[in-house]
Amino acid sequence: MKISTLFYTIRQGVANIFRNKWYSLASIATISACLFLFGLFYAIVANFQNIIMNAEKVVSVTVFFHTEAGLGDRCESHVEGQIPTATRIEEIGQQIANRVEVSEVIFHSAEKDWETFGPENYGEDYDLMFPENPLEGMDNFEIHLEDVSMQSALVGWLESFPEVRKVNYDDTTANTLSGVNLLIAYVSLGIIVILLAVSVFLISNTVAIGISVRSEEINIMKYIGATDFFVRAPFVLEGMLIGLIGAAVPLGIIYSVYNYVLNYVTDNFAGLSSFLNFLSVEQIFRFLTPVSLLVGVGIGFLGSISTVRKHLQV
Repeated sequence: MKISTLFYTIRQGVANIFRNKWYSLASIATISACLFLFGLFYAIVANFQNIIMNAEKVVSVTVFFHTEAGLGDRCESHVEGQIPTATRIEEIGQQIANRVEVSEVIFHSAEKDWETFGPENYGEDYDLMFPENPLEGMDNFEIHLEDVSMQSALVGWLESFPEVRKVNYDDTTANTLSGVNLLIAYVSLGIIVILLAVSVFLISNTVAIGISVRSEEINIMKYIGATDFFVRAPFVLEGMLIGLIGAAVPLGIIYSVYNYVLNYVTDNFAGLSSFLNFLSVEQIFRFLTPVSLLVGVGIGFLGSISTVRKHLQV
């Protein structure tokens, strides 16, 4: 592209916005409204998902092993199992830690747990009250998951070990959290598609009006040999500029609103904010800023290029 053509395209693209200023303002306002709702919705969903992720960290799977001390009521299936050595338990723990489903593995020793649990609940004389460790044979791994939806696969794998006596897990909580995550994903996708469709439609109308207003000028340009690109470029640039402006405006508003609300909640509801663990402004806008700008420009490009192809027979 020649420098003169580039400057012409920029001048005409900007001029088109002012020629149809009311329609341009309507398009900018609509895109801003759509992206404002998108940004607001994203901030709410991102915080909600963060709360769900923190809740998922509380959900854990506990693995108990066959032991000599567990031959009573706690180990009905001992005959079918194998009593692992300390080395074997350590090996199993390493295998568990290497699983993609697992985020953290914590080993609980019955002896160390009793040394903590005993004094806290029975005082310093706990060893006199209980000459033998009541937790004997209850060594276990506490496993936290990357994603609770993978719990079933992990539990099935753990139960395949002959050394494993019992696997404790909460299916109801895991299924509920997985369902909530899936619902959020579907709702988010539906709302985003609707907002984008409305924005593209409005930009298409704005560009179509600009084409009709300049129809005679465009025909003259075509008759004297103007290329397709030369005729189309200003209208495409116009749509992209409208999309860019329409994306920048709501970003500034959302930043101010979110920052204010976050500070207000933190200052006045300290207990709530620590429990819910809201995302910071930087965490939200690290994703929201580039996505909103790209979406705005993308909407402007798609809306304008489709309209230009439809209305200009060049």
